[in-house]
Amino acid sequence: MDFELRILGSSSATPSANRHHTAQVLTIGNHYHLIDCGEGTQMQLMLYKIKHQRICNIYISHLHGDHYFGLASLLSTMHLQGRQTPLYLFGPPGLSEILSLQFRYSGTNLGFDLIFRELDTTVHEIIFENKEITVHTLPMQHRVPCCGFLFREKPKPRPLIKEKLPAFLAPHQLVSLKSGEDIYDAWGKLLVANKDVTLEPRARRSYAYCSDTRYNPELIPYLRHVDLLYHEATFTHDMHERAHYTFHSTARQAAELAVAAQVRHLLLGHFSVRYKDLSPLLLEAQEVFSRTDLATEGSIFCVREDADQPNEPALD
Repeated sequence: MDFELRILGSSSATPSANRHHTAQVLTIGNHYHLIDCGEGTQMQLMLYKIKHQRICNIYISHLHGDHYFGLASLLSTMHLQGRQTPLYLFGPPGLSEILSLQFRYSGTNLGFDLIFRELDTTVHEIIFENKEITVHTLPMQHRVPCCGFLFREKPKPRPLIKEKLPAFLAPHQLVSLKSGEDIYDAWGKLLVANKDVTLEPRARRSYAYCSDTRYNPELIPYLRHVDLLYHEATFTHDMHERAHYTFHSTARQAAELAVAAQVRHLLLGHFSVRYKDLSPLLLEAQEVFSRTDLATEGSIFCVREDADQPNEPALD
């Protein structure tokens, strides 16, 4: 099953000639999850040949324009192109009111169900789940209500070793073995030990998106051992006082958080337009945490499923 992140935008506040506002698409299996939707997102979707009608969920971290100004136009395009599939939208208080006002005065009546969940950005809680994943909020420290998102695969079944399975096992007993249970007879006698006929399940993959925020060590327990961590890095550390004042982070602080949480791979984004060359931000972070990359437009990051390989993301 695919677990792939595509970066659509990496600029903070204002766009530049080659950097767009924040937006990402996380593909998990057959589901597309759009994370933030800055201005120009639908143009980026077209550029990278991502079919917006396949997006099932949209997550908006906060109501600064560089993270949601592209949302109304994207929803309108979905409507004009005949979307009928329901769309789930998650966002902070006020987002529903903003969209309602825009659609009211433009005379737009969406031809599909838009199912909105208003988020409490101050807590870590589950907001979505299906058969494959759960999604939790991550409280951010920003100037307006803001949260990040943690995507985790659910526990996977234990693979059966077919040549070791006794012939007498019923289908429901095979299901029990996949769940990690032993098999007993009616009198409580052990018939089949799970460890003898199954393998360890494949690793559960995870992605954490930390949107605009000050350096916040309170996130560490939630981010522990995450495979792929995106963290904003608006400034280099020589501007840490400005970062703190504007409720943002530096590249070094993002790397320090990655070290403390023992994540496997760090992505930097949300760069100030003052940095024409992003290498100072990358080098600053890599001095602290070597497995760091820039989350720039068009980049693809994959988390491998193969349990025989190190479970580290690979940049395509």
